[in-house]
Parts: sequence; C-alpha cells; structure tokens
Amino acid sequence: MKFLEYSPFDKINEFLSDLSLGESIIHATLEAYSCKHSGTDRKLSLSFEHQILDCLGKSSPPDFFLASRASAVQAHHFFREELWEDFRQIFDTYMFEAVKEWSEANEGSSLLENLYKALDEVVKLGECEIYSYNPDSDGDPFLERGAIWSFNLFFYNRKLKRVVSFRCCCLSNLAADGFLANEIYDDEEEDIFNNMEM
Repeated sequence: MKFLEYSPFDKINEFLSDLSLGESIIHATLEAYSCKHSGTDRKLSLSFEHQILDCLGKSSPPDFFLASRASAVQAHHFFREELWEDFRQIFDTYMFEAVKEWSEANEGSSLLENLYKALDEVVKLGECEIYSYNPDSDGDPFLERGAIWSFNLFFYNRKLKRVVSFRCCCLSNLAADGFLANEIYDDEEEDIFNNMEM
C-alpha cells in the first residue's frame, strides 16, 4: 500500500489534528492509500503466493479450512461493514462539539458536508464500502492513553483500488497534562487489597 496525498483532506486534517474542546482534545486524521501493486510489490506478492501454496499443498485440507475459518471469524470480530447513515450517526454522536467549532471557524459551513465532499472526491462514496474497526481497548493499536472515546473507519473503493482511513480519538485534558501519566495504583498497592474481606 502506498500513502497518497490529497489536498481535500488537508483543511480537515489541520482542523481535527489537535482540536481543543475545553476539557478534552480531539485527534483525528484522514489518510488515503492506494491498494495497487507496484512492480516490486507484485513480484513479492507472487513470491509469497507461491510459498503459501507450497505450504498449503503439504497441509491437510481440514486443517486449512479450520485455519481459514478461524481467520475469517476473527476479522469479522473487529471489522464491521457500515452504511453512510451508520457513519453519519457515529459522526453526529461523537463529533457534535467539533461540528460547532468547525461551523464557527468556517462561516457556518458543515463539517460533515466538507468531509463528505472530500471523501467523495478521493474514493467516490457511491461506489465505496465502509467498515468500522472496533477492537477491545487492550488490542487497539490506535488508542491513546487517557482516551475518552475513539472510532476508526475505513472507506474502500475496489474499482479505484483506494482506501481512506478516518481515525478519531478524544483525549481527556488530564491525560494531555500528564496527570494520568502514572497509574493510581501500581502492582504492589493492588496486592494490599487482594486479601481484604468485604
């Protein structure tokens, strides 16, 4: 995958990169990637494909089917297909304060409409599949310390072979100020409470 720079995302990324909302801060990024294989990627892909086929040829079919089914189930556990209306609901729920700030800073224009236009220009939303990424908090590689909420969405256009990632996280100012840098209890303090009767 190759990172693609698109100017329609610049204004939105600049606005949402460090948006202070009083007691919290929003960090969000829109990033576009090409899914097309370059010459080197194509050669590597074919090489890996041959290696995998060699390994699969040696394994028994039941093991292969079990492994592929487990892999597919795990992927669906974290990724879920969404509709534009689902995205809009997620956006309205979490971004209502950012929407107000955008409107004030941009002469009453709508953040969602600007986002829609930018996404449509890059990945053609009418031809796009939308996925949300919802891992548990321990397994989320994008979740920052002190996060109040976060969401991760992917807009994928098969025809254009492009994917756009929209990651958004709201941090407590307490975390940003370093107040939560040290956990309240360390392991030794937690052991004190283990033997107490309640």
